[in-house]
Amino acid sequence: MSSTEIESTVVEPTEAFAALSDPTRLAIVRELAHASRCVCDLRETIPVAPNLLSYHLKVLREVGLVTTSRQGRWVWYALDPQGLAQLRAEIPEPHAADAGCCGVAAR
Repeated sequence: MSSTEIESTVVEPTEAFAALSDPTRLAIVRELAHASRCVCDLRETIPVAPNLLSYHLKVLREVGLVTTSRQGRWVWYALDPQGLAQLRAEIPEPHAADAGCCGVAAR
């Protein structure tokens, strides 16, 4: 059985962060962190109506956090490593010994 990749689209980081602010979408991302899943598997762990689950998956795909691949009549969802890397890159790393305005290390 062959598989067809359906590409995700990278959108502005603010849109990706906004997408993750929804508890259902965050739960989906947490589930997909373990392995790719088809909708039937996600429906067992994400307690929303099937049409809402599809909507949330579409939002995650549109912001570049989830990819899909079709295998026969099933669509499998997985986290997009590139999208996640781009989102992580938007979060600044703290600098260890930054001096404050008075030369005192910031807390």
